[in-house]
Amino acid sequence: MDSRHQPLRHGPIEPPPSRWDLPHPSGADESGIVGIGADLEPGTVLAAYRSGLFPMPLQRPRALAWWSPDPRGVMPLGGLRVSRSLRKACASFEIRVDTAFDEVIESCADPRRPHGWIDWPIKEAYRRLNRLGWAHSVEAWTPDGVLAGGLYGVAVGGLFAGESMFHRQTDASKVALVGLVERLRDEGAVLLDVQWTTDHLVSLGAVDIARNEYLGRLTDALSRRLPESFGG
Repeated sequence: MDSRHQPLRHGPIEPPPSRWDLPHPSGADESGIVGIGADLEPGTVLAAYRSGLFPMPLQRPRALAWWSPDPRGVMPLGGLRVSRSLRKACASFEIRVDTAFDEVIESCADPRRPHGWIDWPIKEAYRRLNRLGWAHSVEAWTPDGVLAGGLYGVAVGGLFAGESMFHRQTDASKVALVGLVERLRDEGAVLLDVQWTTDHLVSLGAVDIARNEYLGRLTDALSRRLPESFGG
């Protein structure tokens, strides 16, 4: 599995700070919602991740919500389960980073997908974070140059917060996840946040941890400054 990425800047660009005081994750309701409103300015979104929150719109009523689920889904970087068939699939794709961010997020936001939640404001927010060097895509390409699957998320220090993934060919999104985990391990990252576990993610090794444990791991992750890393 080849792995290429575009040269990164000397570090991501820190945006102006948020004008909002985001609530503490401990104030979340039973569904994990901490608050509703604010904005998707880069400074606000980064402040949320640094606080243990992430944005996701509600469908009814239509509103921007900030979440801190308990338990929280994480993928242990040493616990990814790679089956024999997945290992074989990894040899069929080339992994690239940040070469097709817009196409990845558009594919993740495809309205034909069930339970779609990525709307235009979300897409624009993460495109802005990508231009600033905080949001990244990990892509699985076929040998003839077709984007077969991928994922995107936000990197801050030793944290990578995964947002969404998609595939057009069998196992392509899983291959992208393998590529992400390998890179994070190589760089010394310590936390891969997947927000909520699903049967699919659990089959790959994802686990649930309590909110307090997540926040402790987050503090450690944010203290890391990784050379040539995704995040700053």
